[in-house]
Amino acid sequence: MPELIDLKTHTDEKGNLTVIEKVIPFTINRIFYIYGVDESCRGGHRHKTTVQAAICIQGSCRIINNNGLATEVFILDKPSRCLILNPEDWHTMDHFSKDAILMVLASTEYDPSDYIFTPYSE
Repeated sequence: MPELIDLKTHTDEKGNLTVIEKVIPFTINRIFYIYGVDESCRGGHRHKTTVQAAICIQGSCRIINNNGLATEVFILDKPSRCLILNPEDWHTMDHFSKDAILMVLASTEYDPSDYIFTPYSE
């Protein structure tokens, strides 16, 4: 099941500093980010081995997740919120605000054979 975690954030009169340290449950081997998204739905897959951590570092987006047992909806609208997606988590991403930047940390390098595009049966 996916896990929503709050990242440690330090705030003072100068601004905010969010730290990603000792909270990601895997070694990071790839980082990518999605931005400039129109009304499209992104994702639509799960993985064989890859674990991911999704952080909307600017703006907001919605992630709909199905792990084969339940469907959950997550709104990422704070750069201090991180959604951990496990390999079994079939997910889509949509409702991107115009300024949204979704950063994803991944446990593996890109491998097209790791993707499963067929959703779970209803």
